[in-house]
Amino acid sequence: MSIRRLPEHLVNRIAAGEVVERPASALKELVENAIDAGAGRIAILLVEGGTSRIEVADDGCGMTPADMALALERHATSKLPDEYIESVVTLGFRGEALPSIASVARLTIESRIRGAEGWARTVDNGQVTREGPAALPPGTRVVVEDLFARVPARRKFLRSPRAEYAACLDVVRRLAMARPDIGFTLEHDGRRALSAMQVEDRPGRVATLTDRALADNAVAIDLEREGVVLGGVASLPTYNRGIADHQYLFVNGRPVKDRLLMGAIRGAYAEMLPRDRHAVVALFLDVPADQVDVNVHPAKTEVRFRDPAMVRGLIVSGLRRALDAAGHRSQRASESALSMWQQETSSPPGGEEGARPQSGWEGEGTPQRLPLENRHYGAVNDGRPTFFAAPPQARAEPAWTPPPQTASFPMGVARGQVAKTYIVAEAEDGLVLVDQHAAHERLVLERMRAALNGGTIASQALLIPEVVELDESACDRLEARADELSEFGLDLERFGPHAMLVRATPALLGQSDPKGLVTDLADELAAFDEALSLKERLDAVAGTMACHGSVRAGRILSVPEMNALLREMEVTPHSGQCNHGRPTWVKLAHGDIEKLFGRK
Repeated sequence: MSIRRLPEHLVNRIAAGEVVERPASALKELVENAIDAGAGRIAILLVEGGTSRIEVADDGCGMTPADMALALERHATSKLPDEYIESVVTLGFRGEALPSIASVARLTIESRIRGAEGWARTVDNGQVTREGPAALPPGTRVVVEDLFARVPARRKFLRSPRAEYAACLDVVRRLAMARPDIGFTLEHDGRRALSAMQVEDRPGRVATLTDRALADNAVAIDLEREGVVLGGVASLPTYNRGIADHQYLFVNGRPVKDRLLMGAIRGAYAEMLPRDRHAVVALFLDVPADQVDVNVHPAKTEVRFRDPAMVRGLIVSGLRRALDAAGHRSQRASESALSMWQQETSSPPGGEEGARPQSGWEGEGTPQRLPLENRHYGAVNDGRPTFFAAPPQARAEPAWTPPPQTASFPMGVARGQVAKTYIVAEAEDGLVLVDQHAAHERLVLERMRAALNGGTIASQALLIPEVVELDESACDRLEARADELSEFGLDLERFGPHAMLVRATPALLGQSDPKGLVTDLADELAAFDEALSLKERLDAVAGTMACHGSVRAGRILSVPEMNALLREMEVTPHSGQCNHGRPTWVKLAHGDIEKLFGRK
């Protein structure tokens, strides 16, 4: 078969296949053009998820009739002033979008520059069908109708209008997040779906476009290294989602989806999130033009860095520093959590509404029958002991000294313990509930980290070494890592083919369960890459150990012990969440308590 040149209309359709995959792809190109045109407001209208109609109107610089005709030719652009593509600073620069869209849809462009008449041009699947004057305010309006209507092979691969609309909304949300100085509106099938007014700060725009609660449950990111600037917002680990759809990444103002950057986010939140949960982040990287290549993907959704290791390290460091600075912060109590408090009045025990409450007696002169374990012997009447209901199982300690002032401590001062698991503390601005096991688990982990940074963790020898029976493969894994485990304070020795001898455990764990600890570590090592050292998997190993050395639920704590735990939480990084990403404490502000009692 001889080589031949492809006809122009087929070349355009092939190019459209690279640039215009679905309505969201066309919308992205049109909105990027509006941004590059210097728009201050961009209005978007969609019909049936963009499959029937996409309309983008802006108040940018506009185009002359001659520029409009040139813009519809392939590889014609105003965004690349010279041949140095490495120094491009605009979102679009290939010059393929408009002719590619026009080759697979009916495209109408209306534009007007200030001080001149407006002009319009319509191209229907590659053919110019109308051209002439148009009345519109300064700026540009582009309408795309019946996308892929004459390309049934492409049209049948489109998803439902609802799914296509979701993709379009995500595109607009990302572009609006990158440019808080531009106002965006989006209407779908006659309904206003998004409205973002012009603001000055990125965190405010991010909260507007994701969840307004993020503003109270996030930290600001600000770090610079080797000319690369990292900014944005990141949620507290306790404020997370089941999927990673609220992770937004921008490089030089360009929304990207990069595996390197997504991996850096996962690394930064390691051991602070459950495995099936994801943080909410919006990160903005400003990189010198010669350090990044934005021309590696037709849709410009991927980038390539000259020094990817440095960029990854910058993201991990920036996120870690911000989360460290957050200290003991945790997610605020939500309205749904408050609604779970019971507020109705309970009926008298065993009686109908309006019945006279019982006061320890069944009728006149007859003591109330109680289970034997709940009986309390009182006075003797006619030779028979009288039984009263036992007092509630609670504990109170005499206050021999005046209680400390709540204003001095962010986590408040301990007032009691509930269900032998939760510490109740009073703070200046509300009521604090602490999960004692989860909180102490985090404290032990951070102590182990600090000890490892200083060398090795001190060990505590067992008076009688304990034999732990395991399967042979688990013993092999532990034996191979015995030297590394000794740095964590765990002294192990092979004791036959199916057992390990535990001679010492980390001193930080106190009276731990050696058998449970060694068994869990054997399971943890099974998931490790043999090439990775345990120090490289510090969070997993130390987290497993910390879980075994923390205060268990069900243990009664004294008031000094509870206060000591609260004071340590206030000065320990990440103490707002346990090693598995769950919150260690919640606060009911005074306003929340007033709502529960109808005072507000």
